[in-house]
Amino acid sequence: MTSSRLPAGGRIDRERPIAFHFNSRRYEGFAGDSLASALLANDVAVVGRSFKRHRPRGLLSLGMEEPNAILDVTMGGMPAPNRIASELPLRPDMAASPTRGWPSLKFDVARALDFWPAPAAAGFYYKTFMGPGLLRRPDAWNRWWEPLLRRMAGQGTAPEGVDPDRYEHVNAHVDIAVVGAGVAGLAAATAAAAAGARVAVFERDIAPGGRALSAAIPCQIDGMDAADWAAERWRALAERPDHIARLNTTAFGLYDGRFLAGFETLDGGGRIWHVRAERILLAPGALERPMTFPGNDRPGVMLAGAVESAVTRYGVQPGRRVVLYQNYAGTAGVEAALAAAGAAIVDRVGPNETVVGTSGGAGRLAGVDIAPLDEDGRPNLTVKRRVAADLLATSGGWSPALALHLIQGGRQQWDAAAGCFVAAGGGQAGVSLIGAADARFTAAQAIASAHMAAGGTAEQAPKVEGGGSGPVGQGSPLAPMADGKAKRSAFVDFQHDVTVSDLELAAREGFVAIEHAKRFTTSGMGTDQGRTAQVATAAALARATGRDIGEVGLSGLRPPVTPTPFGALGGGRTGVLFHQVRKTPMHRRHVAAGAVFEDVGDWKRARFYPKPGEAMRAAVARECLAVRQGAGALDVSTLGKIDVSGPDAAAFLNRIYTNRMDNLKVGACRYGLMLKDDGMVFDDGVAARLSETRFHITTTSGGAANVLDWLEDWRQTELPDLNVRLASVTEQWAGVAIAGPKAREIVARVLPGVDVSNESLPHLRWRDVEAFGGPARLFRVSFSGELGYEINVPWRLGERLWDAVIAAGAAPYGTEAMHVLRAEKGFIVVGHDTDGTVTPVDLGMNWIVSKKKGDFIGKRALARPALIADGRKQMVGLEPEDPKVVLDEGAQLIATGAPSPPEPMLGHVTSSYWSAALDRGFAMALLADGRARHGERLFAWSLGAVHAVKVRDTAFYDPTGERMNG
Repeated sequence: MTSSRLPAGGRIDRERPIAFHFNSRRYEGFAGDSLASALLANDVAVVGRSFKRHRPRGLLSLGMEEPNAILDVTMGGMPAPNRIASELPLRPDMAASPTRGWPSLKFDVARALDFWPAPAAAGFYYKTFMGPGLLRRPDAWNRWWEPLLRRMAGQGTAPEGVDPDRYEHVNAHVDIAVVGAGVAGLAAATAAAAAGARVAVFERDIAPGGRALSAAIPCQIDGMDAADWAAERWRALAERPDHIARLNTTAFGLYDGRFLAGFETLDGGGRIWHVRAERILLAPGALERPMTFPGNDRPGVMLAGAVESAVTRYGVQPGRRVVLYQNYAGTAGVEAALAAAGAAIVDRVGPNETVVGTSGGAGRLAGVDIAPLDEDGRPNLTVKRRVAADLLATSGGWSPALALHLIQGGRQQWDAAAGCFVAAGGGQAGVSLIGAADARFTAAQAIASAHMAAGGTAEQAPKVEGGGSGPVGQGSPLAPMADGKAKRSAFVDFQHDVTVSDLELAAREGFVAIEHAKRFTTSGMGTDQGRTAQVATAAALARATGRDIGEVGLSGLRPPVTPTPFGALGGGRTGVLFHQVRKTPMHRRHVAAGAVFEDVGDWKRARFYPKPGEAMRAAVARECLAVRQGAGALDVSTLGKIDVSGPDAAAFLNRIYTNRMDNLKVGACRYGLMLKDDGMVFDDGVAARLSETRFHITTTSGGAANVLDWLEDWRQTELPDLNVRLASVTEQWAGVAIAGPKAREIVARVLPGVDVSNESLPHLRWRDVEAFGGPARLFRVSFSGELGYEINVPWRLGERLWDAVIAAGAAPYGTEAMHVLRAEKGFIVVGHDTDGTVTPVDLGMNWIVSKKKGDFIGKRALARPALIADGRKQMVGLEPEDPKVVLDEGAQLIATGAPSPPEPMLGHVTSSYWSAALDRGFAMALLADGRARHGERLFAWSLGAVHAVKVRDTAFYDPTGERMNG
């Protein structure tokens, strides 16, 4: 086992060796190493295989740009897939393995694909395996090709079992949050702290200092070595209890309201930070761009900055015979590092030359082919020279790290003078880029601008000496190259094997917009979100279409900008706590009664109460008959309940509901329907007027949170002139609905002394009452079509109310019976009979859309031609010709009984049940021009079964409503 570790130097602790495993072999590194630097020190040339062509890949970078060393890593707990080796501090219990390579990393049979150009070309899979033909039959992609291609490509191994690591979430509020603890970030944080601000600083590395940790050119800040100055500034911040300073913490998202999200890696887990700040200063630094030339992915081709870092920070000699290829002036840093390592620079690619190929065997660089450029800028291959070398240090320039700026709405533009894309405004007020992220590439420029941005003065700014000139005169990272085969081995995206020829193909096929080309080629869609690929992709597309790179631009990004463990995002919500479970106060009573539960939103609701040996259908039929013939009790505590109060409460609800609420009398109730602003049904419920300035409204059980959020959105942003307040009271009230011809007798026994006669409390009225020594509310409402009441008591009295109702003679019934009862009456359930494409008119509920009041949400949308056009699906009832048939929900309605593709689908079944009261199966459906089809004979098709049905109205039971109003 060879080693490339230098005998001295670097910022590692040679007194603390660390053993680790890679690809099942044992290696040794030191504290202060990253997994990537330890692999480089142990002379591991090949760290993985490429995505499509399975080419051997080595380390390109030792920073956040690294696209090749994407490994499955175990660190004593749950295996973590697709971890970036350059961002993992070396740990004693670390074991890593490549994500691709079968039967081994060294010999991968899928490498044969590299010699067959077609499968590697952009769009090949869709053109080849999807469409007409024997091998493109409808199920071939899902059954054969996709599993095969996924197995060949590989994306790491998803772990199984329970994650033993622990995660937590922390909220923080500060005056200034700084992302990045390089010299710019620390200068800004120090200036802000000196001005009295509470500061939070987050650094993704294991040590502060940024490029100062790797720079080979000496730099002094206030008379101290730059790295020592950074460490001192960090200690001063970390020791202050009013500040937050965290290493190993990556900011992965920036959202509205200056809300910053970051992940801190800890032993045995991690921590998600939720930070809100008055100001956010982004100092994530800059990304080094690889040059794009034929053979640029061969192991032994590394970024010049990574070579400098390997020597200076990690004490590793990455090569002995080195060729330099950079597209800008200023190679002093890498030259100084190589000289310190005793390496020989055997050649430099001049300004009128280019690399036209690389050579080598066993996954190692052995030679570099260099050719001069003709007058037209094309390489002259007839006079190329081959230089023996084991390292090609290359750099296509530096680009500000703009990810956080772009995902929060910021813009970018090409700066020809700087040779990179820079921020161009946009984004949120109070968010600024500083340092190299603002194209201030030298230490002096970065510190001066950062200090001023944090409120410091020029006189107070730290004094900088040395540090080099930074990248000067940056050119395009896309090297000149010959046509044909050369472009098929010039990689712009190392993660997805995207080449210059793929971008040219995209341009020829019309994908000339950067976002379209990205999706056609997958360039920039890997776990690195294009950190190494974006600029080269834009340059290749610009060259292929004859445009300027600034006109092409960069593709968009989305959070998280770096891979973040799912376990961390979930925090402590794992296992049974992954999704909260909400139970009503009567839950124990339902359990004791043998209820079978179903999930409704977050709630556990009793679905039915089977007797011993009783199947669900029999139990539901029995419960339905109990309601129709006597009285039943339903736990309705889960209904969303919102208190709406204020002088303008009535006016506000008038804008929310489709029908009038301002003329509702105190003591009365009214069923109401809410629409989205596109005119589609959103939710429904009952509004009760408690006083002139106060309402109690109900929502569906699963929609309560969404409705409250919707109302708050309108209250705060669209109707801010209305004086109204909203409060959720769902958890404050427990409720029981009593329905059936004997419901009045039951209520009279539970609430003795309360007059519940039809004259005193008619349908859709309510009153305050007393129950069990506390306040209660009695509503006369019905969702079953029977005489119905609903009693609400404080949450703590829920069990006493339930016990009293059952003792008075009511039979418990569950949500399944409730659905059957309401469907017999033709009452809808929002989210069950609606799907976001249904208007009140489609439901036959024109009566609830007021024509006498002013504007309401969705009113204008209802007048759009598409929403009143012929052919829209309308709610109807269905009776199967065979009364014993219960149709499948979702069954498609067709005109013929012997369908043959393509058979026009006329609609679908939304609700379907067996009715004991009707002694038959029945259903509700959405059907094109449904109301005009009453009496027609159609067919319901589901999974090959076809049943004849008769179309009719939706009121199957007591259509006149006599039972409910009696």
